[in-house]
Amino acid sequence: MLKTFRYTAIIEGISYLMLFAISMPLKYLTELGQPNKYIGYAHGFLFILYLILAVVLTLERKWGTKRFVILFVASLLPFGTFYLDTKYIRELV
Repeated sequence: MLKTFRYTAIIEGISYLMLFAISMPLKYLTELGQPNKYIGYAHGFLFILYLILAVVLTLERKWGTKRFVILFVASLLPFGTFYLDTKYIRELV
C-alpha cells in the first residue's frame, strides 16, 4: 500500500506541475483550452486518489493527525509531494 501511495504522490505532483506549467499557459496565452481540460481531469482524479490513499494509510498505520495534515498540505503545494517522498515516504518503503 505504501508503494502505491508513493507512486500516486509522485504522479499527482507531476500532474500538478503539468497543469500549471504547461496547460494553464496554453489556455490563457494561446486560447487552447483542450489540453487544460484533460490534464485537469487527470490531476483531479489523482488528487482525490492521493487523498483517499492518505486517509487509508493514516488509519492503517495508526499515524497521527499531524502526519495526515503534512500529507494533505504537501498535496496543495507545488513540489510538495516530491519533498514528502524524500523526507517521509522513501525511508518507510
